[in-house]
Amino acid sequence: MRFRYLPSWALLLFSVLPMLSATAADETGTPPKMKAIDFEEAPVVDGDVLGDAAWSGRRPVTGFTQTKPEEGKPATQKTEVWIGFTEDTLYIGAVMYDDDPSKIIISDSRRDSSLVDTDSLQIVLDTYSDEQNGFVFGTNAAGIEYDGQVTREGAGGRSRSGSSGFNLNWDTTWTVVSKVSDIGWSTEVAIPFKSLRYGKGEIQSWGINFQRNIRRNNERVFWAPLPRQYNLYRVSQAGALTDLGVPPQRNLKLTPYALGKYTHGGPDDLSKFDEEIGFDLKYSVTPSLTLDATVNTDFAQVEADELQVNLDRFSLFFEEKRPFFLENAGQFQLGDPQEVQMFFSRRIGIGAGGTQTPIDGGIRLSGKVGKKTNIGLLHMRSEAVTDSAPQNDFTVMRVNQELKNRSSIGFMAVNRQGDGSYLVDDDDDYNRTYAVDGHWGIGDDITVSGWAAMTDTPDLSNSNHALGLSVRQTSEKWFNVLSYSEVANNFNPEVGFLSRKSYRKVRAMLFRRIRPVGFWGLQELRPHISITNHYGYEDGFHESTYLHVDNHWEWKNGFEVHTGINFTHEGVREPFEIVEGVTIPAGSYDHEEAHWVFMTDQAKPVSLFLQTKIGGRFGGDRVSLDPTMTYRIGNKFTGELGWSYNDFDLPQGNFEVNVGRLRATYSFTPKLSLQALLQYDDRDDVIATNVRFAWLRTANTGLYVVYNELDDQDFTGKPRREFIVKYSRQFDLLK
Repeated sequence: MRFRYLPSWALLLFSVLPMLSATAADETGTPPKMKAIDFEEAPVVDGDVLGDAAWSGRRPVTGFTQTKPEEGKPATQKTEVWIGFTEDTLYIGAVMYDDDPSKIIISDSRRDSSLVDTDSLQIVLDTYSDEQNGFVFGTNAAGIEYDGQVTREGAGGRSRSGSSGFNLNWDTTWTVVSKVSDIGWSTEVAIPFKSLRYGKGEIQSWGINFQRNIRRNNERVFWAPLPRQYNLYRVSQAGALTDLGVPPQRNLKLTPYALGKYTHGGPDDLSKFDEEIGFDLKYSVTPSLTLDATVNTDFAQVEADELQVNLDRFSLFFEEKRPFFLENAGQFQLGDPQEVQMFFSRRIGIGAGGTQTPIDGGIRLSGKVGKKTNIGLLHMRSEAVTDSAPQNDFTVMRVNQELKNRSSIGFMAVNRQGDGSYLVDDDDDYNRTYAVDGHWGIGDDITVSGWAAMTDTPDLSNSNHALGLSVRQTSEKWFNVLSYSEVANNFNPEVGFLSRKSYRKVRAMLFRRIRPVGFWGLQELRPHISITNHYGYEDGFHESTYLHVDNHWEWKNGFEVHTGINFTHEGVREPFEIVEGVTIPAGSYDHEEAHWVFMTDQAKPVSLFLQTKIGGRFGGDRVSLDPTMTYRIGNKFTGELGWSYNDFDLPQGNFEVNVGRLRATYSFTPKLSLQALLQYDDRDDVIATNVRFAWLRTANTGLYVVYNELDDQDFTGKPRREFIVKYSRQFDLLK
């Protein structure tokens, strides 16, 4: 055995001592206001703000304040922003002055690429003034389109699947052009009111805030000042946009598509050609309530899933990527993301092992009724597949009532109704889930959240409930969590997601933020300790413990190191095969491991991210290395090479598992790109290739040419190859 003992006391002290320090915090003032300009003549969207007569003579807002690196101090570079409107469009003009434009960093020009490691501007619009939800629009000096939806002030973090508080895969129709000049860079944005959702009234006030990143300084500044613990999604502390004239919402958009697909090879060595046509329809029932319909739904243009290798006995989570399921996806979330979710849209049209089931179509009604009531109604039908799946109808109903101070209460019902083609009794082919949830804000820092659910499944009665309760405190110095959840034996959300079954879980975390002054060039220290325990629901069997003690060391130059140690317990009820020929026996396993993360400045042309775990696992030793290297050439080419390496030395046998990933993207323009994803898994002898050429027109519509290849037969059989051409176009039928 290679790593039987670790210097745990040294790692523990190294991680936890900074928690004893303290620093002062700055106070923020009253949120600012700005008045919208009523344009007689619309600006020309070409990026030249100062040269546009529409903006000339108008007074901009300025005076941005840092949250990083020097919290509360004025921004080191001046920013000016204007907002105006015509009868059908909202316009934003911004000038980001820079005393050295040659140092402006443009790291990417793909749609929705990250704005963290580039000079950028982001805008959040709280169009309902409900202080909980909003729309984010962002860009950089290359003029990329970046848009997303904020739900409950981003509670749960960022996600492309909508499974948390910020959904990046929400896309809408808008225009942006940026320009670099000798004074810095400037941008002009045009957002049709049809692309937004808002309440009634001809003249409205919206919540608004702006975030600018000055990347070479690791600087983050806001127009409406925010404490360091919050980000742009904190719409309850946004400024106000007043005197905004909005039109009645008249929106009817049709997006038809045509697709041709040629498939060759695979286990049956077949060649076939398929063609498909279908369409999506979007109609604004009210300015804040939208009806979406889809017929013969297809997602051939969606990027392939990243390969994951399960080296444990619990379910893996794969994010939703299909566009139809992503709009307002946050409204349909209830439970603990990626652990126990009442609704998980990948259950629709995607079977075991990622096999696709054709979707006939469906409808979704989502948005607001009044100012505080959110509703979401979804109905989809998937086709029967011989010897694989019955025809299924999926129905989801979600209602959520917003209350004061970040509070809300809601209800959800989920139903799957099959055609009974695999059952003797057709009436027994169903599954239903019912759930309630609530969130209560206490002051500015504390949130209490809870949910409870039950399922109705034939032959599974009693012990069919689940529930969760958590308390979170977020302040400038602390982020603390205490939570409890349980999943009973027969709780069975077939249209949801469970990472594990039949358990009781207790979690606690203390997380400290420290901004040292003049200490080793450090920007922030984040010492923290957390513990998570899982026990069997009925018998109290000690299934797992994860005690994590860590400190994040972040330097002002973007360099970051995490120095942690984990103490783990695994209670294995039944033997399981971790890899072919190696079985983990039932029993109890107690270990410790070093857990380190190392990252260089991610804004540099070459950057490295490395996560390591070295210590005990299942009665033996494990070395886990997960490096990712990113290489960029200007804002056109981005290459990313990632590797997951696991080396196990167990009493039952030694083995290695490698999963490699190479992603390369070349952006000819922000709307024209070529992307390749090559993946390798040596445990299952799989090589997967996904190449996508995209020529976008608006949002995510346009021309896609896709090549997929999957070789999972030990490299001796015939790989399965697909060549797909898909074209879609959006028509505004009321324009």
